[in-house]
Amino acid sequence: MAWQTWNSGPFSIERRLGKAPGTVILAFRGPFTTRDAYSSMPTTMSLQQVLELEPQPGEDPPVLNILDLSGCPFMDSSGLGIIVSHMVHCKKKGIKMIAACMTPRVREVFRLTKIDCVVPIATTMEIAEGNQTGSSQ
Repeated sequence: MAWQTWNSGPFSIERRLGKAPGTVILAFRGPFTTRDAYSSMPTTMSLQQVLELEPQPGEDPPVLNILDLSGCPFMDSSGLGIIVSHMVHCKKKGIKMIAACMTPRVREVFRLTKIDCVVPIATTMEIAEGNQTGSSQ
């Protein structure tokens, strides 16, 4: 069940709870570019608010954040920068972050920028949700 979304046109992020307590999944859909990172389009919620991992009433505190990138065909340096900033935010709060189900182009951006050496990557959502240790797959 989705409870927060960011939608600035062709790009959106859906935030939902995972199967395990404390697991938050951010499902990226559409190209994640400079326009989306710094959009001035009116919305009811900012991108940063969607990425915040504060628990809602009755939820477990977050311990694992999974970025589902299966619906993100392209990401530029601004999108990558937001992901790195989010990783730092998670690390400061003691939350593990895993990027999962990358499309080939996004995987190549991670490889070329060496972010794949810093951000744990899972090839499937099942692996990511079962990965409480944060190791790469």
